[in-house]
Amino acid sequence: MAASKRSQLVLTGEERLMLDEVSRSRTVAVAEWERAQILLHFADGVGVAAIARELRTHRKKVIRCLDRAAELGVDAALKDRSGRGRKPVITPEARAWLLSVACQKPEELGYSYELWTIRLLARHIRAHAEAAGHPCLQHVAPSTVPRTLSGKIQPHRIEYYLEKRDPDFERKMADVLHVYKEVALLRESGPGTDDGLLAVLSYDEKPGLQAIENTAPDLPPGPRHASLGRDHEYVRHGTMTLMAAIDLLDGHVLGSVVERHTSSAFIDFLGKLDAHPAAATIRVVLDNHSIHVSKETCAYLASRPNRFEFVFTPKHGSWLNLIESFFGKMAKSMLRGIRVCSKAELKQRIDLYFEELNCEPVVFRWRYGLDELAVA
Repeated sequence: MAASKRSQLVLTGEERLMLDEVSRSRTVAVAEWERAQILLHFADGVGVAAIARELRTHRKKVIRCLDRAAELGVDAALKDRSGRGRKPVITPEARAWLLSVACQKPEELGYSYELWTIRLLARHIRAHAEAAGHPCLQHVAPSTVPRTLSGKIQPHRIEYYLEKRDPDFERKMADVLHVYKEVALLRESGPGTDDGLLAVLSYDEKPGLQAIENTAPDLPPGPRHASLGRDHEYVRHGTMTLMAAIDLLDGHVLGSVVERHTSSAFIDFLGKLDAHPAAATIRVVLDNHSIHVSKETCAYLASRPNRFEFVFTPKHGSWLNLIESFFGKMAKSMLRGIRVCSKAELKQRIDLYFEELNCEPVVFRWRYGLDELAVA
């Protein structure tokens, strides 16, 4: 049919916007992009022959696209007709077998690999497809494998999870949350409600703090470089361990930087806690590290009867300890990129950081699940 006898294509605003987006896209199929160009050109008054010349195609393809748009609409004209294309040759049984292979580890099938790669999986499928009764997979291409898996199985990836290995996890978690609930009630009641009888602290260690020194001076930000410039080489002076506790009622932080976190270092820190608060009972939320229950620690606690009350987080439940939030904030703000000339300077900088915090203490609060928690 000649272009002059063909009815003009009138596009709505939404249709033209959609076609413009497709024509500018760099990810759509070439056929879809070409059809969008045909429809836009024809709607602007360009003839069939001129469209075919500009897009370097033939008139029959242009006419088919325009006829489909007139019959079924613009959206349908962009897509292939249903039922077109090559019929799938992979049977459902073959697909299920491929999925079962992908769910096994390669080392279980005699390979050195721990995880599948797409090429390794495709090579294994091609080698064993006929023996498994699925000859349609004998020549499967690596690009066909992920399409067959359909994203439901991703054997090349690892997603970590944490198994609950503490049989008393729920009970210990409830104990910790009841402590936070009591702290929240005391804070709502105002200062002096507990008459100084209780101090509640969250304690933990942060080992492996590296004392790193620059080999060249840092370059300040300037017109040429917006960020601080730093030479990639450095000198290691060893590591230190931070032992810290935050007061959950007023936000004050007590810290100590030591060479190693041993039982004696922990006992020294308990001595600082013993001298610091005026409360009769010091309740401490802490994890299950061996130094917290060692013979030396137990002996010290026995020498101070009824002074300390330990509330242990469940195994693999250190995320329940509020001081982990404090450590995360400290790592992102103060420890990030820190450079010192010695371990002594690292200790001095951390002590100064605690002094600055205690000038304007920040109270860390646990909020999740407290409203549903019954008061003990």
